[in-house]
Amino acid sequence: MKFHLNDEQSTLDFGAKLAPLLPEQGLVFLHGPLGAGKTTLVRGLLQASGHTGSTKSPTYTLVEPYQLADRKFYHFDLYRIADPEELEYVGFRDYLDETALCLIEWPEKGGEFLPNADLELSLGYEGEQRSIKLKVNNPQWKVFEGIE
Repeated sequence: MKFHLNDEQSTLDFGAKLAPLLPEQGLVFLHGPLGAGKTTLVRGLLQASGHTGSTKSPTYTLVEPYQLADRKFYHFDLYRIADPEELEYVGFRDYLDETALCLIEWPEKGGEFLPNADLELSLGYEGEQRSIKLKVNNPQWKVFEGIE
């Protein structure tokens, strides 16, 4: 499934549309070049889930936790990971064991230390616009096939 995003607001809106469809636990990969809108999409998703503060890219902290009502989110940015084994040193598997939704930017940096994603979002550029492709890897997440 592929969608066109005209501007930053449409990226935020798309994240907001995803929010009610996501289960409480799972793994979402966000692929795309710098500036493609990965963090903006996460911001829209978190705001629609009740987050009222800022949503910054966890490039330097590696992970930003969000506890919203009865849901937990972990927003990861692996851009600065030099070796996938670094994930073991920061206790990455502990995050996956919790009842939480893990949103991971730059998952390719995690290599074999990351399990397969339930949902993959690939953001990119098409001229002046952005686009997003959804790839559902978990059959229980097929609800995304109806998103507009």
